[in-house]
Amino acid sequence: MKNINPFMGQTIAVTGKLEHFTRNQIYDRIRGLGGTPRSSVSRNTDYLICGIRTGSKLSKAKSFGTKIITEREFLDMTA
Repeated sequence: MKNINPFMGQTIAVTGKLEHFTRNQIYDRIRGLGGTPRSSVSRNTDYLICGIRTGSKLSKAKSFGTKIITEREFLDMTA
């Protein structure tokens, strides 16, 4: 059975320090999965990937109802 890519066509923001990626690396990975990386969160953001020491993007994402995932969940979803 083939895995479905949940990030294809999605807008994805990142907040906090990541353990496995630099910011440019995660943006390249998102693009490689067919997603659009963004540096800020808006009503159009589909996912927020959270590292450690998150900032105001997390509060904003919660207020918009954005799907919030950890870096580990992102890795698991792309494996």
